[in-house]
Amino acid sequence: MDPFEPAPQELVVTLLGGYVRPRDRRTVWSGGLVALLGELGFSAGAARIALGRLVRRGLLDRHRDGRLVHLGLTPRAVALLEDGDRRIFSFGRAGPAPGEWTMLWHGIPEGHRHARERLVRRLRFLGFGTLGDGTWIAPRDRVAEVTALLDELGVREHAGLLRGRPVADVGSVVARAWDLAGLARRYAEFVDRFAGSAVAPDRLSDARAFEVRTRLVHAFRQFPVLDPELPADLVSPPPRRAEAVALFSDLYGALAEPAQRHFDRAVSISTSQRRPPAVPAR
Repeated sequence: MDPFEPAPQELVVTLLGGYVRPRDRRTVWSGGLVALLGELGFSAGAARIALGRLVRRGLLDRHRDGRLVHLGLTPRAVALLEDGDRRIFSFGRAGPAPGEWTMLWHGIPEGHRHARERLVRRLRFLGFGTLGDGTWIAPRDRVAEVTALLDELGVREHAGLLRGRPVADVGSVVARAWDLAGLARRYAEFVDRFAGSAVAPDRLSDARAFEVRTRLVHAFRQFPVLDPELPADLVSPPPRRAEAVALFSDLYGALAEPAQRHFDRAVSISTSQRRPPAVPAR
């Protein structure tokens, strides 16, 4: 299985996060999003199911204009995307860790399963690794973020937090909490996949620039979830992390203008146009 192959819902979030700028409550034509997902390999049916699920999850608002449907980001989606931007665009550029670690343990009951699943996703995005049995650690002070998250999810009474410094070799703990060998392979695969596009990005068509940039963003946004950015005096950084961060930064900017043009053309449609373009089956 391709580790960078996105699910359609994830790809919609990547599209809206990367191309709906600024966060000004702009709406986009749903048929255009379906067509763009078709260009990226998804059937029209899979694309529409993904959009519907995001509406039900409260991340998209649906607006009708005659027979056309337009979609906009909800306040919750805007907050999540802005939080994601802060993490993604600061990733790999942080200074030395201050030495304090955060430990969380929880016993969230089955009746709060949805909150538990959301908590796990956010913990990974904050750089936490799991030791099992509801115990999580992060190599930075994350108490403020996790406390706010527990309050938001309404499960603070089921969790505890500690902040402190390791007093002994934590190498075995690190090996349990994070797959560092797998992470190194991911960085190598990322660089190998996208380095060729950096040779002459100005020669790509708008459609190709859109495809490369969208897949680039989706692939890179996985690293803050997988890489806790452990202190260098504890664990050597993944060999190709710096190369991956630089490649992402260069391509993200170089492909921005043509990719944005392609996105805007697809999702901006006059009311006289009533049918989305056909998209290939995956």
